[in-house]
Amino acid sequence: MILKYLKEYGPWYILYALSTLTYHFMFYLYHLPQHYFLASLAINLVFFSVWTLQNYQSFKGKLLELESLKAFDDLPQGHLPTEIAYRGLIYHLVAKEAQQVLDIKREQDHLEGLVKMWSHQMKIPVSAISLMIQTHQMNKSELQDQIFRLENDINNLLAYLKYKQDDDDYRFEEISLKACVSGVIKKFSSQCIAKQLHIKLIGDSSIITDGKWLGFCLSQIIDNAIKYSSPASDIKIRIDKNSIEIQDYGIGILEEDIPRLFEQGFTGYSGHEHEKATGLGLYMTKQILDKLRFSIAITSQIGHGTTVIIRKKY
Repeated sequence: MILKYLKEYGPWYILYALSTLTYHFMFYLYHLPQHYFLASLAINLVFFSVWTLQNYQSFKGKLLELESLKAFDDLPQGHLPTEIAYRGLIYHLVAKEAQQVLDIKREQDHLEGLVKMWSHQMKIPVSAISLMIQTHQMNKSELQDQIFRLENDINNLLAYLKYKQDDDDYRFEEISLKACVSGVIKKFSSQCIAKQLHIKLIGDSSIITDGKWLGFCLSQIIDNAIKYSSPASDIKIRIDKNSIEIQDYGIGILEEDIPRLFEQGFTGYSGHEHEKATGLGLYMTKQILDKLRFSIAITSQIGHGTTVIIRKKY
């Protein structure tokens, strides 16, 4: 403890010794009586010794208190400007670290809830396939549909995890919107055939964006259009300059549900009725479109269908 004390206050003692030697040298140069110097030195040393004892006890107590510190609230209240500044700095660092821990915990809870919801969603096609096997009623078309749903859900989950882990995974280049939409339509061709849906694609335009992530967003919207369309109906997709409009003639969305469609986990009336929605597709779509600088607007009417417009922002 003494060594620690000397390490912190040693320069003061060196300065005191140098000052004393300087005064002694001045007395010597001017031939002043040395007993005056010795008398003043003795009194000075008494005061200095008392200050040293008090300062050492204070230093020792403060150091022991800091070494046994377990929480920020136990930090001793300082009165010196440097102690107040250090306390403020420590408070700032503790608050910053606490916020980081809270953000990590929130992100972990979010990811855990996401995986649970998606796992529950993927149980539906697995249960359907299992039931077909148990009852020996293997319908090829239905089996393909359930396998497609399972693969699509897994791919969506992997895409979302990749999006969250690598926020810079974008490659902007000039693409054809018609080619991008056509690729998504081809992906859902078997579902369209099963429901006897006819997709009409009109127009084309070139745009600079990330084709992979835009295709992912379009797949979420077109998947919903197919999912909630009435059998043997049409889905119209119009491509204009810097915009894509997707219109279906399905069951529609309640007016009060539309403002909440992009909230995580919100399924609304349509999702509950069909028991096929996790409420994550449009949430992900909105997040990604914001990164790609696209706006998305939805209008709908129960029993008459839904229209989704994606437009490039400048």
